[in-house]
Amino acid sequence: MSQIVTKNPATGEDIARYNVMGKEEVFQLVGKAKRAFPEWKKDYEKRRSYIYNLVEYLKKHKTELARISTLEMGKALKESIGEVEKCAWALEFYADHGDSFLSDEVLNTDARKSFLTFEPLGVVGSIMPWNFPYWQALRFAAPCLMAGNVIVMKPSRITMQSGIEIEKAFTESGIPDGVFQTVVGSVESANHLIDSDVNAVTFTGSTNAGAKVGERAAMNLKKCVLELGGSDPFIVLDDAIIEKAAEGAVKGRFINCGQSCVASKRFFVGKNIAEDFIELFIKRASQLKVGDPTSLETDVGPLSSKDGLETISGIVEDAKEKGAEILLGGSKIDGNGYFYQPTILTNIKPNMRIANEETFGPVAPITVVDNESEAIRLANDTEFGLGASIWTQDLAKAEKMSRRIESGIVSVNNVVISDPRIPFGGIKHSGFGRELSRYGMLEFVNIKSVRFYDNLTHHHYVE
Repeated sequence: MSQIVTKNPATGEDIARYNVMGKEEVFQLVGKAKRAFPEWKKDYEKRRSYIYNLVEYLKKHKTELARISTLEMGKALKESIGEVEKCAWALEFYADHGDSFLSDEVLNTDARKSFLTFEPLGVVGSIMPWNFPYWQALRFAAPCLMAGNVIVMKPSRITMQSGIEIEKAFTESGIPDGVFQTVVGSVESANHLIDSDVNAVTFTGSTNAGAKVGERAAMNLKKCVLELGGSDPFIVLDDAIIEKAAEGAVKGRFINCGQSCVASKRFFVGKNIAEDFIELFIKRASQLKVGDPTSLETDVGPLSSKDGLETISGIVEDAKEKGAEILLGGSKIDGNGYFYQPTILTNIKPNMRIANEETFGPVAPITVVDNESEAIRLANDTEFGLGASIWTQDLAKAEKMSRRIESGIVSVNNVVISDPRIPFGGIKHSGFGRELSRYGMLEFVNIKSVRFYDNLTHHHYVE
């Protein structure tokens, strides 16, 4: 039987070993979910009270849950605590508002009565990443469960215990068996999950893996939502408030050690303020405390894996060789952990890996631009289209620009973050479908049209 070994990225030491579930075990979990579904979908108020119990559990156990994810993937403990708190907020939000999002919609047609009703699909297979092990899983789960679906989730092999803890949280909150279950496994197990009797699939992760999930789901004729990579532009115009923009740049780039799909990844700065902005950005970034992620003083922990560290290091070395100028950082930090210095570089050329690949690490490439048209052209010149942020005091201009940016989300004078109240998702190679808001909730329902007629006269029977 194959095993998964988790490692502490701050020390490089092994944490735990897990036996991988085979095809039969995965199919059994899905069978159990199928049996739990009819009862779970029946009563909204019951679901609501269960989810409120879960919210209380998360609030009560947030620090111990946070310690587990910090140990497994290395994010600063204060960020991990914030992540668990955000999960509680999202669950509470859908318990509060889900019924209004799902209420029948009456339509005007030639029939005596026409309405749409929104019914759950059943069992949704969820394949989730390591970078926000609680938030990614529950961001999807909150609306999906309140719509009446049940979930079988496969977490990342890096954050296996965090995934197991989510199932435990459901159990401890008294939620019926089979409503939320965790698959312990690797890529093979994810394939078994897609091939099983699930009704739909959701995936968050890299673009390459997402394409494979989408293909497999399509072969099985299963609805899927893909939340994939991003290379979000961060545009600072000449009239931006520089202090705010620099503060946003540090937050947008270095949160979670830069390992976020909606992190600010490519910086385009107006030429008239470039010098001042860059100086302030360097100053702020150099004040970040890098180190032991379990300390509440730490701002930036290690990258989540040795592979992640090698990739980011390779991207920076490639940029150096091709003439980039390192303004801050630019190398690994000695020791057993997977630490990399917060890095800022400029003089970026189109043939550099950093200009084309998604940088999942604490590295900020800056390009100085002549005007906003150039900023938009460069911002859109990517295979990704997840988020974007624009910094300017001219809100009319910001609105015009926001309509020209090719992305699923645009944030003006703030960094891009996911919020239960608005849809989250991308276009191009950043995936398709949405999570969060009413739109996210409706991804995994059957939108059923119902029409009542008096009799069968005067109708054209054309499909």
